[in-house]
Amino acid sequence: MHFNPYGGAAAKAAAALVNTGTAPAAKLVEVMRAAGMSLTRLSADDATEVIAWGGRLRQVFEETEPDARIDLINALLADSACEPYISRHDGLPPHLHYASERTGRARRVRAYTAGGLAHLHCEAPDRMGQCAREGCDTVYVDTSRNGKRRFCSTRCATRVHVADHRDRHRV
Repeated sequence: MHFNPYGGAAAKAAAALVNTGTAPAAKLVEVMRAAGMSLTRLSADDATEVIAWGGRLRQVFEETEPDARIDLINALLADSACEPYISRHDGLPPHLHYASERTGRARRVRAYTAGGLAHLHCEAPDRMGQCAREGCDTVYVDTSRNGKRRFCSTRCATRVHVADHRDRHRV
């Protein structure tokens, strides 16, 4: 499934940040860049702030009640002080951002991920979730064609299906 840049790449960046948990600044930058954000560095203070933000993002993925999820996303948007901004950086054509490139890096991460979750929730709220395997707390953005994803990976799905199969065939 194709999403707009904020609902797709930014929502995936939010999931990646949640799944990274506590990590050094360089690792956080690597994760955010892999998820499509043009971030080049974070200070140690920025990293601490981004890690805490990841904890707040997790709440959105874990919440299954739509109105409560909207309240969580609205709080993230308010706390990230999102403001639509047309950006022209890195030789790219003008495109929409929720923070100026002159804004602090941690704030840009907050705005990017909050905006991504807001777009995703408005376009396809059932496309974000947490792995259904007991004991796995990995979150994901479902980009599958049919939108029926329940597990974070094939590995978790296989574990559940094999366990179910063994339970059914116990003597």
